Amino acid sequence: MRFVFVAAIVLVASIGQAFAAEPPPLAKARTRYNAGDYEGAISAAAVARLIPASADAAALVIARSHLELYRQRAQPEDLATARETLRMVREGNLTPRDQVDLSIGLGQSLYLGELFGPAAEMFNTALTRSAALGVSDRRQLLDWWATALDREAQARSPERRPRVFERLTTRMEDELRLDPSNPIANYWLAVAARGVGDPDRAWDVAVAAWVRSSLSPESATNLRADLDRLVGEALIPERARLRPPAEQQLAMATLKAEWELVKDQWK
Repeated sequence: MRFVFVAAIVLVASIGQAFAAEPPPLAKARTRYNAGDYEGAISAAAVARLIPASADAAALVIARSHLELYRQRAQPEDLATARETLRMVREGNLTPRDQVDLSIGLGQSLYLGELFGPAAEMFNTALTRSAALGVSDRRQLLDWWATALDREAQARSPERRPRVFERLTTRMEDELRLDPSNPIANYWLAVAARGVGDPDRAWDVAVAAWVRSSLSPESATNLRADLDRLVGEALIPERARLRPPAEQQLAMATLKAEWELVKDQWK
């Protein structure tokens, strides 16, 4: 269902620091990474790694590039190389922004290794330092965290899942207080409400999120597609099942009509 999760968080030098201030091979590596040329980023970063002042930052670019390659082609050696390279990075030699990127890289390596709970903890660490990120990158990081937490909840027994979704609820409510247009928070709050066992609130949140989606036009189409899927495939059947068996078919039809009306009134 996720629409931001697939995106890579860009690599920059640091707040207020231009690429030109870095050794050219490192700047070139970052540029290629951000352009999605991960093989090219690895080649440029290998040169930058030979320069002591940029060795750790270059290693970080190499590791993050291998993580992206693993997501593209699912070759285990990419994930193994990323892990090994991340282990060699010395955080004290990184800029504040690169330190955040290191936490993100560690979290991604855990997530891609299907260690979802630890990955969520690592992404949470990055979020506490996310003032170094731009709005788009921070939203992507928030989505990584939420997705990891959701996957961790699914791996737990049903009686233990609500506690995980309560964490998700609290953070997304806080995010929406700060920025009602945040598409990540709008979507995940609806998921979290469902996860704690409150499909009625999840419905209300989904309707509110559909309306709020117009506050962020650049993400409205994707957010609405996700909400439509969540409501149609999960919330409508679950709310209908709360009714007596003889009334469930009518309840399904009524809820579908209500949702279509919301979509029609708030195009």
